[in-house]
Amino acid sequence: MFEIEIINSLDDNYIYLVHNNKKKLTAVIDPGESKPVINSLRKKNLSLDQIFNTHHHNDHVAGNEDLLKHYKCKLIAPIYDNHRINNVNTFVSEGDKIELAGEIAEVIFTPGHTLGHVCFYIKNLNILFSGDTLFRLGCGRVFEGTYEQMKVSLEK
Repeated sequence: MFEIEIINSLDDNYIYLVHNNKKKLTAVIDPGESKPVINSLRKKNLSLDQIFNTHHHNDHVAGNEDLLKHYKCKLIAPIYDNHRINNVNTFVSEGDKIELAGEIAEVIFTPGHTLGHVCFYIKNLNILFSGDTLFRLGCGRVFEGTYEQMKVSLEK
């Protein structure tokens, strides 16, 4: 069974804690802070295997360093942010396939919000971790990219 816990973070963000019960693997997506992630992991008696970042903004990566100190886990991030995110074990780009908590996720390059933004799509579970590309009622603000890039990204 694949469980997803949505953790409120900062004022208006979410962190996704994903656990694969069958394979006993746990990942976190976009940890803008570490404390609520660590609290949830301890409450569930879980360890952390992977950290995934969709882009380099602090509200998505600020918890990385502390989580890496507490757990012997891997950090996965967009190749386009290789100069902005530290301690990355694996860089990913468009079309890459990577294991996310024991399931295969496809990397979708979605510039617009940032130039290097990616999403992670687990096709067989129909789950998309979209970072700040796609929101429930819209999309992230265009900071580094162009509106045309964001339009193309949303069409993907």
